Amino acid sequence: MSDETRQPRSPGMMAQLLTGRLRARLAAGVTHLTTGSGPTLDYSSPPGDPGLFGPDSVCWKVHADFTSMMTGGISALLLQALHPLALAGVWDYSTFRTDILGRLRRTATFIAGTTYGSRNDALALIERVKRIHLGVSGIAPDGRPYRASEPALLTWVHVAEVSSFMTAHLRYVNPALPVAAQDQYFAETARIAQMLGASDVPRSRAAIDAYLLAMRSELLASERTREVVRMLKHAPAPSAAMRPAGVLMFNAGVDLLPDWAQTMLGLERHALMRRAVARPGVRAVAPVIRWALVNGVSKRARRRVAVKPEGGSR
Repeated sequence: MSDETRQPRSPGMMAQLLTGRLRARLAAGVTHLTTGSGPTLDYSSPPGDPGLFGPDSVCWKVHADFTSMMTGGISALLLQALHPLALAGVWDYSTFRTDILGRLRRTATFIAGTTYGSRNDALALIERVKRIHLGVSGIAPDGRPYRASEPALLTWVHVAEVSSFMTAHLRYVNPALPVAAQDQYFAETARIAQMLGASDVPRSRAAIDAYLLAMRSELLASERTREVVRMLKHAPAPSAAMRPAGVLMFNAGVDLLPDWAQTMLGLERHALMRRAVARPGVRAVAPVIRWALVNGVSKRARRRVAVKPEGGSR
């Protein structure tokens, strides 16, 4: 060992080292919830590629916050499960009952990839999902046929997601986001739904609200729906230390649901207590997660876009 390696580290160096290790450990625990399923994407290349939307889009801002997207994702799954035909496809073809985290990860990969991935990667993800949808069809418990590629069904799944993501963003990131920016977000994300085959996709805040109101008569809380609630509530954590965070995220996701959806799911009983715990809890945890994810997907994508391509004039 050389004299240089024997030099004691200064308190500042030790603090920096420990901080780095803590950040890495937290980041690994958090990203474990959303990585490991589906294709692996390189958000750092090719240089200068803005993807489908680019860094000035509203969806790049809304989808950048891990905590609000996680709570919004849980809320979206609960809302989606109220549609009998949407749930039938998941029930018959998905492994969610044995791998609920896998389901969350695949959804997270698709959202992140179509938002922040290169144009080619985003288009490839869309085509991949379209191919999967073509193989998902059957008969729901009520006797109605379903197809995952059905345009109206794709619209329901899309609206449940983006409305939940926006609700989470308004609650935990930017409550003052103007309605015009919300409209832009829904118009941007409607492109993805349309590319997947959805029809009559709402493209504004008012249109989203009107759509959800119109859909209420088609929704049903069945025993299958209640099983989805149980699976999400008791989803395995990557470690014992992460279990309280998982419980917090589930309750925050429920709290994001409209009152009528909470009632349908039988989750309205402790709504006030849930709100009193979940909202301050998420607001306390979110800054720590943001600090840990120093090299998150959105940051890598922004660095990619900022790089001048070889021979380019950016």
